[in-house]
Amino acid sequence: MSDIILYVLALTLFQIWLLPMVLNLKNSAYLLSNRDQEVETSVTYQRAKRAAANLHETLPIFLTLALLSMVMDIDNTQAATAWLALRVVHVICYTMGFAKLRSLSWVGSVIALIAMAMELV
Repeated sequence: MSDIILYVLALTLFQIWLLPMVLNLKNSAYLLSNRDQEVETSVTYQRAKRAAANLHETLPIFLTLALLSMVMDIDNTQAATAWLALRVVHVICYTMGFAKLRSLSWVGSVIALIAMAMELV
């Protein structure tokens, strides 16, 4: 389970920091400034930021369930891996504008969290 947690943290770093930075390279002066004023960004950048905000909502739940699984010695590897895979699909679909697939991947990731929680009770 610890390896999945590390992969999730890598996804988080990519999604919250690297992806928005790459999508906003045209505003590199802004990125190196105090960011006192907003700059115009692309629709793709805005989608990536919303996808990151969405990750913020479920990441604490995932980490809590993953750590509880380790402490309680319960194998939640399948559900945790499914959650990670679905979150990767989610950020891709969200950023690319595939709304229906994005929604399906989000629902699937919530089901994976529920499956993790059910193993703990």
